[in-house]
Amino acid sequence: MSDRGKPSPDPATVAAAFGVAEDMAYGAVAPPLYMSSTYEFAGYDQPRLYDYGRGGNPTRDLLAEALAKLEGGASAVITSSGMAALDLLVSRLGPDDLILAPHDCYGGTMRLLKARADRGHCSVRFVDQSDDAAFAAGLEEVPALVLIETPSNPLMRVVDIAPLAAKAKQAGAAVAVDNTFLSPAIQRPISLGADYVVHSTTKYLNGHSDVIGGAIIAADPDGAQDLRQWANIVGSAGAPFDAWLTLRGLRTLFARMQVQQSNAMAVATWLEQHPAVSKVHYPGLLTHPGHAIASRQQDGFGAMLSFELTGGVDAVRRFIDHVKFFTLAESLGGVESLVAHPATMTHADMGDEARAVAGINDSLLRLSIGLEAEQDLIAGLECGLAACDLGGMQGG
Repeated sequence: MSDRGKPSPDPATVAAAFGVAEDMAYGAVAPPLYMSSTYEFAGYDQPRLYDYGRGGNPTRDLLAEALAKLEGGASAVITSSGMAALDLLVSRLGPDDLILAPHDCYGGTMRLLKARADRGHCSVRFVDQSDDAAFAAGLEEVPALVLIETPSNPLMRVVDIAPLAAKAKQAGAAVAVDNTFLSPAIQRPISLGADYVVHSTTKYLNGHSDVIGGAIIAADPDGAQDLRQWANIVGSAGAPFDAWLTLRGLRTLFARMQVQQSNAMAVATWLEQHPAVSKVHYPGLLTHPGHAIASRQQDGFGAMLSFELTGGVDAVRRFIDHVKFFTLAESLGGVESLVAHPATMTHADMGDEARAVAGINDSLLRLSIGLEAEQDLIAGLECGLAACDLGGMQGG
């Protein structure tokens, strides 16, 4: 049957149905899982589409195609983790290549970039990308790659992707955007000028806290082919079963994000009024400095937020001991709500000086908002914050 005249599906439809009912062998509605590590040749010097699992796998490729369609890219590579996806891009650079990265990026990203630079594989400069002068100064050093993270982890700072990408390309740099915090359900960086989009598929794309994985999507076919070849060379491919689970999680991405970001807005609004909270970082709030940019380049505000307590580290300890419905754990994007203390958890490896430069203080807590009932999340937070207030009263 011809696809001529067939309507182009909405991204939500792509997420829910890509690859459904395409099994030619048995007519299975759910895509089959191919676990084979190797594939039979048709004959002498006649490899089939797949020959060895490191270079290609039908299940992994189905997930890659789905993500490429969702992000508006040419193709994608599925990796064993989000850090492997970023390193797949970074490790292709040479000793004379410079990476211009955010000064407040994810701690694991900073650790990777510093480790690569320390070994002489490339060089890196961390700049405040919301500062036009600092960004322009960085571009004068002719970087090979500009890495953008928006919203940032954990302070939810927002930068304007389109003008940053345009300036970077004028300077001859490729542009990569970490879209883990929002997913293509909310933000599509390639449409804003990015050459690459990086994901930890562990987070929202899978959405169930039971898979470690990553992906990098390239805007053009040549870039995609280079990534696939390099992934085969270095062996960074993700496992087929992990890809199958992630594709299953992807089916509910848009529905999950709708509820989770609605919960996040309610929580952020409530926290902003609480006397035990000194500051809330959530782009959906009108008081957030990046609200206007986020409203323009995103289709929502996501389900991640952070906030600072008035009582310092002692208040953090009391909050963590008494909060309900939030689990103290790293990672994010699952259906369950999590709380993390960046200074001692996700961003501990940055060191005191780098955290201070980024603005990550010891009073900061990060929330990943899940699918629980809104009223339960607020009640659970109230249990934690009431303990902070009680501690302050006892201390006085």
